[in-house]
Amino acid sequence: MCTCVMYHTNNHYFGRNLDLEFSYQESVTITPRNFPIPFRTKAPMKNHYALIGMAFVCGGFPLYYDATNEFGLSMAGLNFPGNGYFPEPVPDEKDNISPFEFIPWILGQSKTVREARVLLDRIRLVNIPYSKELPITPLHWMIGDQTGSIVVESVRDGIHIYDNPTDVMTNNPTFDKQLFRLNDYRGVSAGPSKNTFAKTLSLDPYSRGMGGIGLPGDLSSGSRFVKAAFTRLNSVCADDEDSSVSQFFHILGSVEQQRGCCDLGDGKYEITIYSSCCNMDRGIYYYRTYDNSQICAVDMHHEDLDGTELISYPLVTKQQINRIN
Repeated sequence: MCTCVMYHTNNHYFGRNLDLEFSYQESVTITPRNFPIPFRTKAPMKNHYALIGMAFVCGGFPLYYDATNEFGLSMAGLNFPGNGYFPEPVPDEKDNISPFEFIPWILGQSKTVREARVLLDRIRLVNIPYSKELPITPLHWMIGDQTGSIVVESVRDGIHIYDNPTDVMTNNPTFDKQLFRLNDYRGVSAGPSKNTFAKTLSLDPYSRGMGGIGLPGDLSSGSRFVKAAFTRLNSVCADDEDSSVSQFFHILGSVEQQRGCCDLGDGKYEITIYSSCCNMDRGIYYYRTYDNSQICAVDMHHEDLDGTELISYPLVTKQQINRIN
């Protein structure tokens, strides 16, 4: 399962935790403007906006988990088991797009969420797997720009688009139910708690942070949504780049998964394989991995964005320790 967050200081930031029990050898991948992106039912997109993000490059195609384009429009796909539904393609006026093509389809030709909505009005997300070895994964998506974010969910009764006032998304249930659940925590506060239990009892706070009593701490997607939304919406940060990036990773760290705490059986454990943070305004993609807590950065503008070939940087996964003595 996973968590996606958008956060603003002087700049705008978009990123996610990827929580899985295995890795596909993903890499930070830049798709330059003139790399021809093939689509299964549409003509190749030979000219498009440049993208940077995390992808599994398979057969020369960037299977993006999350990405940001050169104008800052950002998008991430998160697991949506039991809810995500993709019908068979129908030859009509709709754009039949497979989930594995969805991120480059939107980011390749949209500068803003408003422009993305125009494409979404014409789209049908369909059951076309990448290959027999890589079948369709039930996903839903968060799309954000410098003004806000939306959630896109393809379910049995069609595509639903939700405005996202939290700038946070996890997995199940559907996003409308996730938002409604926040009502259960309306009394939670970042400040000191007040005694509202009974007027006749003198109950004193014995610790800092007691205003947050009741926040969930488990690793379920519903609980991670509440905790990440609370952390992100109450976050206070300086405006410089280092402080902003550091704070972003702390927000994601509030819901990261440690090996052993989510036991899938047969010796498999879900962990936070990587956490990412992309500066949407500057096109700098930061990440850290489960075994390397040092933040690494790739700047899309240090590459030839008018090129025709994918540019990929393998993840630095070995721990980097600054030994002082």
